[in-house]
Amino acid sequence: MENENKMRDLIIIGAGPAGLGASIYASRYKLDHLVFGAEIGGQVVEASEIENWAGEKSISGEDLMKKFQDQAEGLGAKIIQSNIGNVSKLEEGFEVTTGEGKKYKCKAVILALGMKPRRMNVIGEKELIGKGVSYCATCDAMFFRGKDVVVVGGGDAAAMAATHLSEFANKVYLSYREGGTNWNPAREDELKQNKKIELLENTELKEIKGSGNVNGIVYEQNGEKKELSVQGVFIEIGSVPGVVIAKQLGVELDEQHYIKVDQTQATNIDGIFAAGDVTTASNKFRQIITAVAEGAVAAGSVYKKLKLKK
Repeated sequence: MENENKMRDLIIIGAGPAGLGASIYASRYKLDHLVFGAEIGGQVVEASEIENWAGEKSISGEDLMKKFQDQAEGLGAKIIQSNIGNVSKLEEGFEVTTGEGKKYKCKAVILALGMKPRRMNVIGEKELIGKGVSYCATCDAMFFRGKDVVVVGGGDAAAMAATHLSEFANKVYLSYREGGTNWNPAREDELKQNKKIELLENTELKEIKGSGNVNGIVYEQNGEKKELSVQGVFIEIGSVPGVVIAKQLGVELDEQHYIKVDQTQATNIDGIFAAGDVTTASNKFRQIITAVAEGAVAAGSVYKKLKLKK
């Protein structure tokens, strides 16, 4: 049973790569800390295969994050699977309140809140995540070598995903709604010149089909329902940073709602640090390796801050 009245050195909010990476380093710095996360492993656990994590030729997201968890707990971390409802400033430190109403005090906080991809909420999407449905072309493009895929979205992220996928896939369809494009005109020229990419204009995704793995989609174009055989569906309609808690604290965000941090991962609020996909650091390169690195830097910065105060 955790002592809720005890003043800890640090509370890490988020149990994905950034949060668990921060915990590993916090333990090495002998910081008394807790980790809170609604889902241990975060968004990574949905990845069926990861091939860009150093030291692992191929590993599932679930297995990789289990290794993170085992290492963090092996070093003495206490990971509590719970949502955080509120973080408030005290005269000395902070008070973190869980969704169940339990309150914990700490001297510093690391926000490792992650990103949540916007979902289409169409038939088959949820069931086929990691089985052909992806939200990260950078992560998964190599698994679709020689296959036909569709990218859904009309922004720069969708255009870049289609271009990247064309280096691996046999055929890339780019589906977007009427008037739904907001990429640079030069990017449109690039898309139209790429022989592997076919634009599906004025379309709306209705269903992702597949038994075990994706084998096609149903979409509507100009009022007519059509089917398309594909083995991959990349949904690129944006992501939502988990910044509700940050906003409550008055943490400064940029125009895209990422948490602004300096080179130490510190925010504009003294004692509040942030790490991972939710920050402006690492050139917003949302990868596991950069999230872990930011978590390590944040934990080191907390250590230096608390050591200087003693």
